[in-house]
Amino acid sequence: MLGDVMLPGIKLFKKGKVRNVYDLGNELLLIATDRISCFDVILSDSIPDKGRILTGISIFWFSYLSDIVKNHLISSDIMSLPSSLSEYGEYLKGRFMITKKCRVIPFECVVRGYISGSGWKEYKQNGRICGIKLPADLKESDKLSEPIFTPATKASVGHDENVSFQTMKESLGVEVSTKVKDLSIALYTKAADLARSKGIIIADTKFEFGFCDNQLLLIDEVLTPDSSRFWPKEDYAPGRPQASFDKQFVRDYLETLDWAKTPPAPRLPREIIEKTQDKYKKAYKIITGKDFI
Repeated sequence: MLGDVMLPGIKLFKKGKVRNVYDLGNELLLIATDRISCFDVILSDSIPDKGRILTGISIFWFSYLSDIVKNHLISSDIMSLPSSLSEYGEYLKGRFMITKKCRVIPFECVVRGYISGSGWKEYKQNGRICGIKLPADLKESDKLSEPIFTPATKASVGHDENVSFQTMKESLGVEVSTKVKDLSIALYTKAADLARSKGIIIADTKFEFGFCDNQLLLIDEVLTPDSSRFWPKEDYAPGRPQASFDKQFVRDYLETLDWAKTPPAPRLPREIIEKTQDKYKKAYKIITGKDFI
């Protein structure tokens, strides 16, 4: 299982929970590993093919949503890699993107169409999510009357923190904040409509944006099982947690253990690893319409 790889001779720009980002000069090389993180802890076990699946799904959405906003993707063609990486071609195939360098907006742009996860926990406490007041009679997993924008701060370590849109405006200014809010809701709406027609409910997701030459671009990963909650439409029923095509399956397993959600993480049984891989593959096929090979 390929949880990590280091590329000699190329500057490591950033190592995230899942992706390694390398500096190619005027461009970046994003490599999606098979690492998986839960509760902001990178697990010691990886999920085979996960990086390739996430990359394939992101590339699909970048293309499908390009009429709403341009993105940072330059190429995912193996022939675009520097010649110094030729010996790593087999590993990198299908799991990398060469992208534009952007000045990243330091907020997760979260859109929720259904109430679940941290949003549900916050709602139970005060009837609000990120300062947005919601109806008093909502049940877990209920569909909201319209999607809501609930930004979060981006944390390099530890947990991201949900914040109000007002906090975002005070940091970025009204114009930029309003622009990314409107784009996020438009992106979610178009993607959720397509996914629903294929049998997947996108309960919520997060987008990231950055500026390149003063142009606002969609960046990072897009609408993957790592950045979204994917629920099978046929099994959906409000009032309870939902079955999923995302890493919630792993989170649910970890919740059954006596673990403080701090490193080191417990090992995953082979059955959990294999079922998680299968869920990611199913999500890939449903969304892209292609078998994962």
